[in-house]
This record gives sequence, C-alpha cells and structure tokens, in this order.
Amino acid sequence: MIEIDRITKVYGDTTVVDAVSMTVDTGTITAIVGTSGSGKTTLLRMINRLVEPSSGEVRINGEPTRDTAPHLLRRRIGYAIQGHGLFPHHTVARNIAAVPRLLGWPRYRIAARVDELLGLFGLDPAEFRDRYPQDLSGGQQQRVGVARALASRPDLLLMDEPFGALDPIIRARAQQDLRAIQQKLGSTIMIVTHDMDEAMSLGDRVGVMDGGRLVQYAPPQEIVARPATPFVAEMVGEAERPLRFLSLIPLRDLVEPGEAEGAPLSDAASLRDALSACLRSGRDAVPVTRDGAPMGRVTLAALRREAARCP
Repeated sequence: MIEIDRITKVYGDTTVVDAVSMTVDTGTITAIVGTSGSGKTTLLRMINRLVEPSSGEVRINGEPTRDTAPHLLRRRIGYAIQGHGLFPHHTVARNIAAVPRLLGWPRYRIAARVDELLGLFGLDPAEFRDRYPQDLSGGQQQRVGVARALASRPDLLLMDEPFGALDPIIRARAQQDLRAIQQKLGSTIMIVTHDMDEAMSLGDRVGVMDGGRLVQYAPPQEIVARPATPFVAEMVGEAERPLRFLSLIPLRDLVEPGEAEGAPLSDAASLRDALSACLRSGRDAVPVTRDGAPMGRVTLAALRREAARCP
C-alpha cells in the first residue's frame, strides 16, 4: 500500500503540489491525469525522491520513504518514462538487467528474469536478448523500458507519460500489454498522463489534478458519473461522457441470447467497442464470444439504451 499524506512542493512563491493525500492499494493501477503544469509529474517524482517534498510524507507498506536513502529507495521502485530512456550502447538483456545487477543478483537469476520479462512482453528472448535499442521499433523499445522497470520485482512501478511518444495503434497495444502484465504479476502501478481516455482505460482509480491540488480521486465510473468540479467535467468532456461511460462496461454485462452476423467481439471488450463495430459496419448487433466460444449477442438498441443511462 502506498500512502501519500499531505505531500507538498513549493518553489519560491509557487506551490506546485498542494497538500495532496491519497492511498494506492497494492496490486492496482492508479492513473494521475491533468493538464500541463497541474503538478502530476512532480507528485510522481516525490514518491521516489527524485524531487524532495517541502512537507508531507509518503509511506510504502507503512515505511516512510524519508527513512531510506534515495538511491536505495529507487532500487525498490521501478520508473518508466516517455521515450523509455534505454542505454543505447547496452544490449536489451543488459538494459533489463541494470537494477538486478546493482542489487547483486547472481547471473543465472538475472538471465532467467530477463528471459521471463521478454516473454511476458511478447519479445522472443532468443531473438531480442542481444539486440541494441536502435535495432528495435518504438513500441519494442517502450516494452523493454517497462520490462527494465519491472526487472527487480519492485514494490511500486511509477510511469510518467510512458506511451506519449507512440502512435495511436502502438499506444493502444502498449496499454493492453501493461494491463495484462499488471494482472499477471500483481504489480502496483502509478501512471501519469494528460490523456483522460488513457487514464480511464488503465486506472482502477483515477486522480485528477488541477493547479497542484488533487480535486477528485475515485474509480473511473464515478469520475464520469459525478465529476467533482467543473474542471473534472471539462476533462471528461460533456459530449464524450456517454462514450466514456460505455467504455467502462464489458460486453458480458449486456449480452443476450441470440446470433448476429460479422466478426465477434470478446465478452471482455467494452460496450463502446461494440457500438463502434455496429456503426462502422452498419450492423444492428454484434456476436459475443468467451474464450472463443459463442456466448450471445449485444444489440445496437441495447447499447443506445445503456448510453442513455449515463448520468
């Protein structure tokens, strides 16, 4: 568990982060979203003490971070940034192994961890282990950057706009990869983003920052249904609210008996995915499967009724 207790950062006469308090449960993803200058990156950096707080306290599993030397603290906390920050003259394997080597892991354990993470991220160890960053695509480099941050099995993974430099298709795949890896490993992740769609799709809870303050911290459904301030409502977007609402509901919640034409969707896909499929193809229903087996269908009429329920 990560406890952030009235953390504040002041530069001269400017308060960049203003008495932010929040609790991050173990094994969850928390997304911090806000516009440029809202204090979200500074908040993240105070957790691993890349920026020292002016006041307040951060506790990881009950232990104040100020009681640990910064360089030792950072070995317990993974950190992934936009542009990945890989060492260009080191192989993929050596990049991923950076922190375990500092921690003195034996070679056989490091090699096994490198191969495990490459496999988890869909990168064949035999093919990618000895490559250099310049030999990888942008998406592959980003995967290696996240793998490096996870290599030492950290208590917490901090991610600062990690997918911002990726094109939309690769970015969507990277988000799916992150969620799948998090569920498999049970990692605790805090991710900073300026993209409300990304925050909603990734976060078990979403924190919205405005002018250094945390103005709302809640599950995505509550952010959409009951924005706490006009700023939060603006971030959600009045016109986009029904679509965001649909994006938070899996198809399994609306599936009904029956058949439909066309390519099926998994029951884990969202109602927004189904609406997009209907509108794109002109269908009035989409088939739904679970583990590849037919489950039923979701109709366009049912999707419209559900969208009308958006508060």
